[in-house]
Amino acid sequence: MTAPSSSPASLDPRSALRKELRSRREALSASERIAAANGLVAQLERIPEFLTDRRIAGYWAVGGELPLLGVMPGLRARGQTWHLPVVGEGRRLRFAPWRPGQEIVANRYGIPEPVHAPSEALAPSDIDLVLLPLLGFDRRGYRLGFGGGYYDRSFDFLREREGVGKPVLVGVGYALQEVAAIEAMPWDVRLDYVATERELIDLTPPIE
Repeated sequence: MTAPSSSPASLDPRSALRKELRSRREALSASERIAAANGLVAQLERIPEFLTDRRIAGYWAVGGELPLLGVMPGLRARGQTWHLPVVGEGRRLRFAPWRPGQEIVANRYGIPEPVHAPSEALAPSDIDLVLLPLLGFDRRGYRLGFGGGYYDRSFDFLREREGVGKPVLVGVGYALQEVAAIEAMPWDVRLDYVATERELIDLTPPIE
């Protein structure tokens, strides 16, 4: 899920990196995107919680984000429920259930959201595992988004966690979106895993 930043790009120290990473992603061909979507599934299925937890949340790919439709058959076969983000008050997200063929409507940013009853939308703490879109990532677990802060606000209760919390946070992106280091901001929420078309990067603390 992407949305405009709340501050001018000139005030955002990470805006130049965002521009570079957008260019990398936009340069991918259609066949490369399809191949990446297929490769991603095998990496996600290496995460134990992805195979067993009931409430899984993802995103509707826009702006060149890595598509997630390849995960749907496995989720249905395992009896898991799929949720998509909906923008709520205070620039925070909730997550509504969605199945292929279910009606969607574009929100104020033009991003599709499921048509749902308010009571169906879950709070971030009620989701078991979330697949987060990203523009960039590093191997310390820091994610660079589009600057709107929706995911960091929504999962700020996980910022001081020790070990894997609930939900499990899995960044999803192309391998070419990796950078050496992303400058950490006080509001950043670290990822538990990053999944690309090539590998699963496990960022969880080792079991002692």
